Amino acid sequence: MKNILLAVLFLFASAVSAQEKWEPLFNGKNLKGWKKLNGKAEYKVVDGAIVGFSKMNTPNTFLATDKNYGDFILEFDFKVDDGLNSGVQFRSLSLKDYQNGRVHGYQFEIDPAPRAWTGGVYDEARRGWLYPMNINPPAQTTFKNGAWNKARIEAIGSSIRTWVNGIQCTNIWDDMTLSGFIALQVHEIGNKNEEGKTVSWKNIRICTTDLERYKTPDVKEAPMVNCIPNTISPAEAKDGWALLWDGKTTNGWRGARIATFPAKGWVVDNGILKVLKSDGGESTNGGDIVTTRKYKKFMLSVDFKITEGANSGIKYFVNPDLNTGAGSAIGCEFQILDDDKHPDAKLGVKGNRTLGSLYDLIPAPENKPFKKNDFNTALVIVKGNKVEHWLNGVKIIEYERNNQMWNALVNYSKYRDWPNFGNAAEGNILLQDHGDEVWFKNVKIKELK
Repeated sequence: MKNILLAVLFLFASAVSAQEKWEPLFNGKNLKGWKKLNGKAEYKVVDGAIVGFSKMNTPNTFLATDKNYGDFILEFDFKVDDGLNSGVQFRSLSLKDYQNGRVHGYQFEIDPAPRAWTGGVYDEARRGWLYPMNINPPAQTTFKNGAWNKARIEAIGSSIRTWVNGIQCTNIWDDMTLSGFIALQVHEIGNKNEEGKTVSWKNIRICTTDLERYKTPDVKEAPMVNCIPNTISPAEAKDGWALLWDGKTTNGWRGARIATFPAKGWVVDNGILKVLKSDGGESTNGGDIVTTRKYKKFMLSVDFKITEGANSGIKYFVNPDLNTGAGSAIGCEFQILDDDKHPDAKLGVKGNRTLGSLYDLIPAPENKPFKKNDFNTALVIVKGNKVEHWLNGVKIIEYERNNQMWNALVNYSKYRDWPNFGNAAEGNILLQDHGDEVWFKNVKIKELK
């Protein structure tokens, strides 16, 4: 039903588009207004379409517009041979001082592979995937392999949205590049059998005026991804999200055992909150930090990145006054750990001290979507007694507390001696100092009713 509604809205937008001031980017006859960058793949005009031919021993090749475009609505039809990856760059650049002129910027993905990521947005030669299509599974079926497909890109200010065949695929908030060229990509290939495969584009047109009037209505079908660090997008604000750390100061946080923020052991560095390397012990340097207020029902989102062999954690339902001795403050913990290099991964019971686990209580699955050399997103959802752990958009743990089964689980853990562990109605949120360097950013919370 939702897909039907979206299709109707898209048809409505197309009807309105008759009034839009469209500018053709391709005249249907030749490649006037375009230039080839980086690689040596060929582009030809065939039957009113631009056709790119894959070629061995050449990097990604781009056919770019001579002009740059900032805010726009772009539409085009595309068709790709099975097995060939491609894309359309937008707000992209080629600069001598950036990887010797390598094309970089946003890319509308064209992907006939089984993963079905057509319509997703990739940041070419820069940050990688901004919006893989596993974020929005219902839109993964809209691409038609071996046939012509219709694409739409709306880039207006920090808002970037894409459609394939009338179904919205992505919804991004980002401001890294606000203007650049549009380019058609022929991807590099590594298999001789793929040489000569083609990707084609036609009916390429752009609108750059009165965009607020002609943009597609927001029906919230595609989940929003905010790519601007330590910010709340308008959509997030409307949905009730707020920053728990502002990305610049230590406001809202203090040491778990002191009234102020630790004088050592933690630094704010270019939008990243770092716990520094010390001796690998629990709270033996700067110590844990906690929020200055308590939270009851919430969704907590934290981006984290570990260094090699690191150990840390995100805790909730924390009572900073409970443990006055050595070690960390007490609370339920989303474990952060280098499972391959830190010995704690092999301790506990059945892996309940590995990354993403409810530490020492419930193990996360071995097969989890962890990016070891990049930032990962931990999400903790607390709805009363029901709690979930998510990692990079995948739910890895769910449990219920304040019942007999929970209490029995606690009694077989290291928390058995702490009274009523995990059953508090509310508590502080904590980022752990375990003596290893770990990075945090995009610390956000949505309080639930």
